[in-house]
Amino acid sequence: MVDDDNSELEARLPDQDYYRPPPEFVGQANVSDPAIYDRFEDFPEGFEEYAELLEWESRWDEVLDDSNPPFYEWFVDGELNASYNCIDRHLDERKNQTALLWEGEDGEQRNITYQDLYREVNKMAAALEDAGVEEDDVVTLHLPMLPALPITMLACARIGAPHSEVFAGFSAQALADRIDDAGSDVVVTADGYYRRGDLLNHKEKADEACELAEKDVDKVLVWERHEGELHPDAELEEGRDVLVSELLANNERTRVDPVTRDAEDPLFLMYTSGTTGKPKGCQHRTGGYLAYATGTSKYVLDIKPEDTYWCAADIGWITGHTYIVYGPLSLGTTSVMFEGAPDHPHKSRIWEIAEKYDVDIFHTSPTAVRQFMKWGEEYLEGYDFDFRHMTTVGEPIQPEAWNWYYEHIGDSDAVIVDTWWQTETGGHLITNLPALDDMKPGSAGKPAPGIQPAIYDDRGDEIEPASGRAGNLVIERPWPGMLQTVYGDDDRFIDEYWRDFSETDSDDPEDWVYKTGDGAVHAQDGYFRILGRLDDVMNVAGHRLGTMELESAVSEVEEVAEAAVVSRNDPEKGEVPDVYVTLREGVDPGGIEDKIVAAVERDIGKFARPNAIVIVDDLPKTRSGKIMRRLLENISNDDDLGDTTTLRDPSVPERIRDQLQD
Repeated sequence: MVDDDNSELEARLPDQDYYRPPPEFVGQANVSDPAIYDRFEDFPEGFEEYAELLEWESRWDEVLDDSNPPFYEWFVDGELNASYNCIDRHLDERKNQTALLWEGEDGEQRNITYQDLYREVNKMAAALEDAGVEEDDVVTLHLPMLPALPITMLACARIGAPHSEVFAGFSAQALADRIDDAGSDVVVTADGYYRRGDLLNHKEKADEACELAEKDVDKVLVWERHEGELHPDAELEEGRDVLVSELLANNERTRVDPVTRDAEDPLFLMYTSGTTGKPKGCQHRTGGYLAYATGTSKYVLDIKPEDTYWCAADIGWITGHTYIVYGPLSLGTTSVMFEGAPDHPHKSRIWEIAEKYDVDIFHTSPTAVRQFMKWGEEYLEGYDFDFRHMTTVGEPIQPEAWNWYYEHIGDSDAVIVDTWWQTETGGHLITNLPALDDMKPGSAGKPAPGIQPAIYDDRGDEIEPASGRAGNLVIERPWPGMLQTVYGDDDRFIDEYWRDFSETDSDDPEDWVYKTGDGAVHAQDGYFRILGRLDDVMNVAGHRLGTMELESAVSEVEEVAEAAVVSRNDPEKGEVPDVYVTLREGVDPGGIEDKIVAAVERDIGKFARPNAIVIVDDLPKTRSGKIMRRLLENISNDDDLGDTTTLRDPSVPERIRDQLQD
């Protein structure tokens, strides 16, 4: 069990109003029958409902084998192929329907039908085989948001080779670390991609990574951003580098039969990015993962084949894997992919695309919503789009941002579904089913069907359900989308996710409890509110406070666009909160500090009064838009910043530090 520091995680969160889903939405929803929760309480057989959405070559003999916890096996002895389920099975009914609508930053546009996708994936599967890839080889991908990325992923799945996509914004060292851990002989990259009008030389990262990696990479397959025209600064190493366009030309009419995969065979690795230590390769299985991705795409996101759906994430993260590639394509829907930045060449770019493709379902992050708030609703003017469903993902969303999203983007008549899940979980675990449950700003909602979360204190004792007391969010029984293990390191899998709240010498699955690492509150209405990572918890004069609740209070100040709260070491109080904020455009900063202090004292208490309030032009963010609070905490405590090269703007932390020292 984790150590008890004799202080309980506190949550002082103002309650919120409920919003009913519109009757028009309920009438068309994929699931509007409350009995679904009862069906999934038949554990584990309830999850067969998701598996039945797929086509299996051989049906499973047993839904769950839990005889060796936590190494659970799902849909035992079932056989299928993920590529077949995402492409081939749709061809009879919708081969001419668009699978992917790709919008390039330079104005290029591709409409890829399911028939087109079938041809391209078959050619790429043959190309991988020509490069020496065999079944069960892990292929490392370092691809940006180009059609090449889903095509390569599905080609890997077709031949039974697990893929490991490394986010394109990661550094060469990060790529090298993941190549080494996965033991990849083959790396797939691109020569370049556009970002804010510039055609970046992307291949140079792969070149440097191959030099840094301990593993000898046999082949680097290079997609060209403009086919037949290699980036002027990119170079090909003879004997190692091969242009994908040449391999595809050699396989123009090749058809590759999808390899039969056992349900437990790995489909992909997704590495979690930590601030220190070796990256963790979350290994996801084929059958359980694909069933869970498909089921939650249908029931939580309400995706139908006739929809145009846009998840504005990057496929380099788990959200893009599950809810751009595998879930939507398995359902046979049309998905939008976008290469560029949301504010280039103007701050209405997102709404321009939404109007252009008549998007029905929009899926984005609270970070993006706060950015839209900062820019202002004037950038929405003149664009005609009508979302029926909007999702948030990636971090807790403050009620203020939720309400702005609902009013200005959803026109107060779209359903908003907040979701909590992780790279490790494979899909949504806590989220409302949109036609069944009221929306509550700031709350992730109820457990997804079949999921059994709970709140534990630091001693490992369960906190009374629906008590409103905060603690450690755990999941008490397995689900099909969960990771199989940490790639190549079963001991680390147990240590990272199970040891703290489990009896690890037991073979009884009821003694094994998954540690999420997040703090949460289970309110009296049954809704869960996520407080953020427990390593973002501070102990202020004996009160353990989650940064999310502090940030939520700060965000109630109308002038604040974004807020990040970190802990500063204090000799008297242990830790005190420092607040870093950006303001909405055109706002006078005068008096902002007083408003922030008043908001924190009102919502939390005087003991939580900020030690310092710093107004900055920008916050340090990863390429995917997440605020790097660790760097702000280093600044507050005058610690070394470490490597900042993977940030969207590496100069931001030093500018903030210089500002504080002036």
